Amino acid sequence: MSVLKEIYGVGILFFYYIKFPLVIGWAILYLAMDYPDNIIMHILWIYCLILIVKDIIYKYILKKSYCEEASLRHTTIKTKEKNETDIN
Repeated sequence: MSVLKEIYGVGILFFYYIKFPLVIGWAILYLAMDYPDNIIMHILWIYCLILIVKDIIYKYILKKSYCEEASLRHTTIKTKEKNETDIN
């Protein structure tokens, strides 16, 4: 089970950082430089494109965040309280 969690984590990090370069780079290679067909790269390109569209919908249309505002305020309040006690 631990191996599946590691693979899942690696997948999240990989697609978080590589989705924009992959979508732009593969399109340039395939359309402008006549790169040969590769079904795996086509699938990865479509998956990254779906992830980008999902991020745009969440951020601009639904205006949702991945974390709740209450949790952010709670953290900020704790940090302020800690800073005040450190000063005193």
